[in-house]
Amino acid sequence: MAAPQSNPTVERDRHALNGWLALVLVVLWFIVAVAVFLSIGSIDADDNPGAVGLRVVGAVLMVAIGIFSSFGFFTLEPNEARVLILFGAYKGTVRMSGFHWANPLFARHRGVVPGSTPVATKSPHGGTRLTQLKLETKLSLRAHNFNSETLKVNDKRGNPVEIAAVVVWRVDDTAQAVFDVEDYESYVQVQSESAIRSIASVYAYDHGEEHEVTLRGGGDEVSHELAKELGVRLGKAGVVVDEARLTHLAYAPEIAPAMLRRQQAEAVIAARKAIVLGAVSMVEMALNELERKDVVKLDEERKAAMVSNLLVVLCGTEEAAPVINTGTLYT
Repeated sequence: MAAPQSNPTVERDRHALNGWLALVLVVLWFIVAVAVFLSIGSIDADDNPGAVGLRVVGAVLMVAIGIFSSFGFFTLEPNEARVLILFGAYKGTVRMSGFHWANPLFARHRGVVPGSTPVATKSPHGGTRLTQLKLETKLSLRAHNFNSETLKVNDKRGNPVEIAAVVVWRVDDTAQAVFDVEDYESYVQVQSESAIRSIASVYAYDHGEEHEVTLRGGGDEVSHELAKELGVRLGKAGVVVDEARLTHLAYAPEIAPAMLRRQQAEAVIAARKAIVLGAVSMVEMALNELERKDVVKLDEERKAAMVSNLLVVLCGTEEAAPVINTGTLYT
C-alpha cells in the first residue's frame, strides 16, 4: 500500500492596510472615545440615567477597541515577509516592505523551536519562569550562506575523502517554508549535508577514466550537479539554491600518504615520458640533419651507437661527462 502524499502548501499574496492610514484612524477613534466620555457631563443624570450609563459603556468599549487595534501594527524591511495565521488557518503572506496594519488576532508566533531547551527568565512579580524559543511569523527572504562541516565520505571508487561545501540559499515560497517542514533552517542544513554525501559518492576523487568527471577536476560540472541535487531536496521547503560549491576536498588522513606517493610516482612517470619523447625527437632530428647536409656517413652500427649515446645524455638524471675521441671514427 502506497504511503499517502501531502499536497504542498501554496503561498497566497496579501496586502495589509497602510500603517500610517491605520494610525490616523486609531487616533481619531480615541478622540471620538474621549469626546463621548466628555459628553456625559452634558446629560442630566436625574432625568435620563440610562443615557449616562450607555455613554459610559460606549466610551469604555471604544477605548478597549482602540487599545486592541494598536496591536495590529507591524513593520517589514526589504526582503522580509510576514505569514498571516488566524487561529491556525493560513490567510496569506505580506511581502511589501514598510509600515502596515493587520488584524491583531493574527498570530505573532508559529510554534516553538524544535528541540530547543527552555530558557529561565525573570518574572515581573519576582522569581523565574521557563520559556521556550518561539518561531516568528516574520521570515527573511535574503540570501543565506550555509557552510557545511567537513564530512568524511567514500568516493565512487570507495576511497575515503574529506569534503565540505558552501550553499547559497533563500526562501522563495513562505507558505511551504512555514507549513510543509518543521523548521526550514534545520531542514536546509540536514538536506545539504545529505546532498553533499550523495554527490561525493557519484564521482571519483581524481584519476578517472577517459573523459570522466572527477571531484577534483570537475569544477563547474560538480557544482552544477550539487546545486541541482539541492534544488530537488530543498524545493519541498520552498527554498531555492542560488549557488553551491565545494570549499574543501582532500583524501582522508589514513590514506593521504599513500595517495601522495602515488601522485608523486605518476608525476615522475609523466615527466619521464615527456623527456623520452623529446629525446627521441632530438635524436631523429640530429640524424636527419647529418644525413641531409652530408656531414658524415654512418653505417647502421654507428647510428645505433650514436642514438644510444644521445639518449643517455638527454634522458640521464645527472650531467654526462663527455669523452673526446682523438683517433678516427672507427677506432
